[in-house]
Amino acid sequence: MEIEGLDEFISALKNTEKGGFAEQLGLWLEAIGIDFLDIVQDEIVRTETVDTRNLLNSFSRGDSENLWSISSGGMVLDIGTNLNYASFANDGHFTVDPNSGKDRRWVPGRWLGDRFEYDPSERETGMLLKITWIDGTGYWDNALAILDKTFEKSLDRLLQKWLDSNF
Repeated sequence: MEIEGLDEFISALKNTEKGGFAEQLGLWLEAIGIDFLDIVQDEIVRTETVDTRNLLNSFSRGDSENLWSISSGGMVLDIGTNLNYASFANDGHFTVDPNSGKDRRWVPGRWLGDRFEYDPSERETGMLLKITWIDGTGYWDNALAILDKTFEKSLDRLLQKWLDSNF
């Protein structure tokens, strides 16, 4: 008995063992990571989360504050930031003096129009912060929701493309 295409099928399966699919999966995973960083940056801008650009820039590959690790075979992708305030900007926070825990703190600086400029050397002017809740913008949560909508379809396309080219 002879099955048409069986030899090609077996050859294609052996190719997956040699890294054919694993290599494609790794490239796809890296592309998903880069796309996700773009989505996070878009959400930071859209939600007007930041004005200093530190947070925005920390979500770019190669930034010193960026967290980037990719694995291929087991499909691991870790993306994030090492900035300690990133979660506060996303989730929200209380304004409490981190050093004393008091519900008020003096922040030295000056007002330039409607924008406050922090200046630790300023002795005369500044602002008094009272404990209050600052809402988070949810930029990370929004980005994950956007990625979630596209991730499965993108993986399906990769698998289908690989199947079509090998079988």
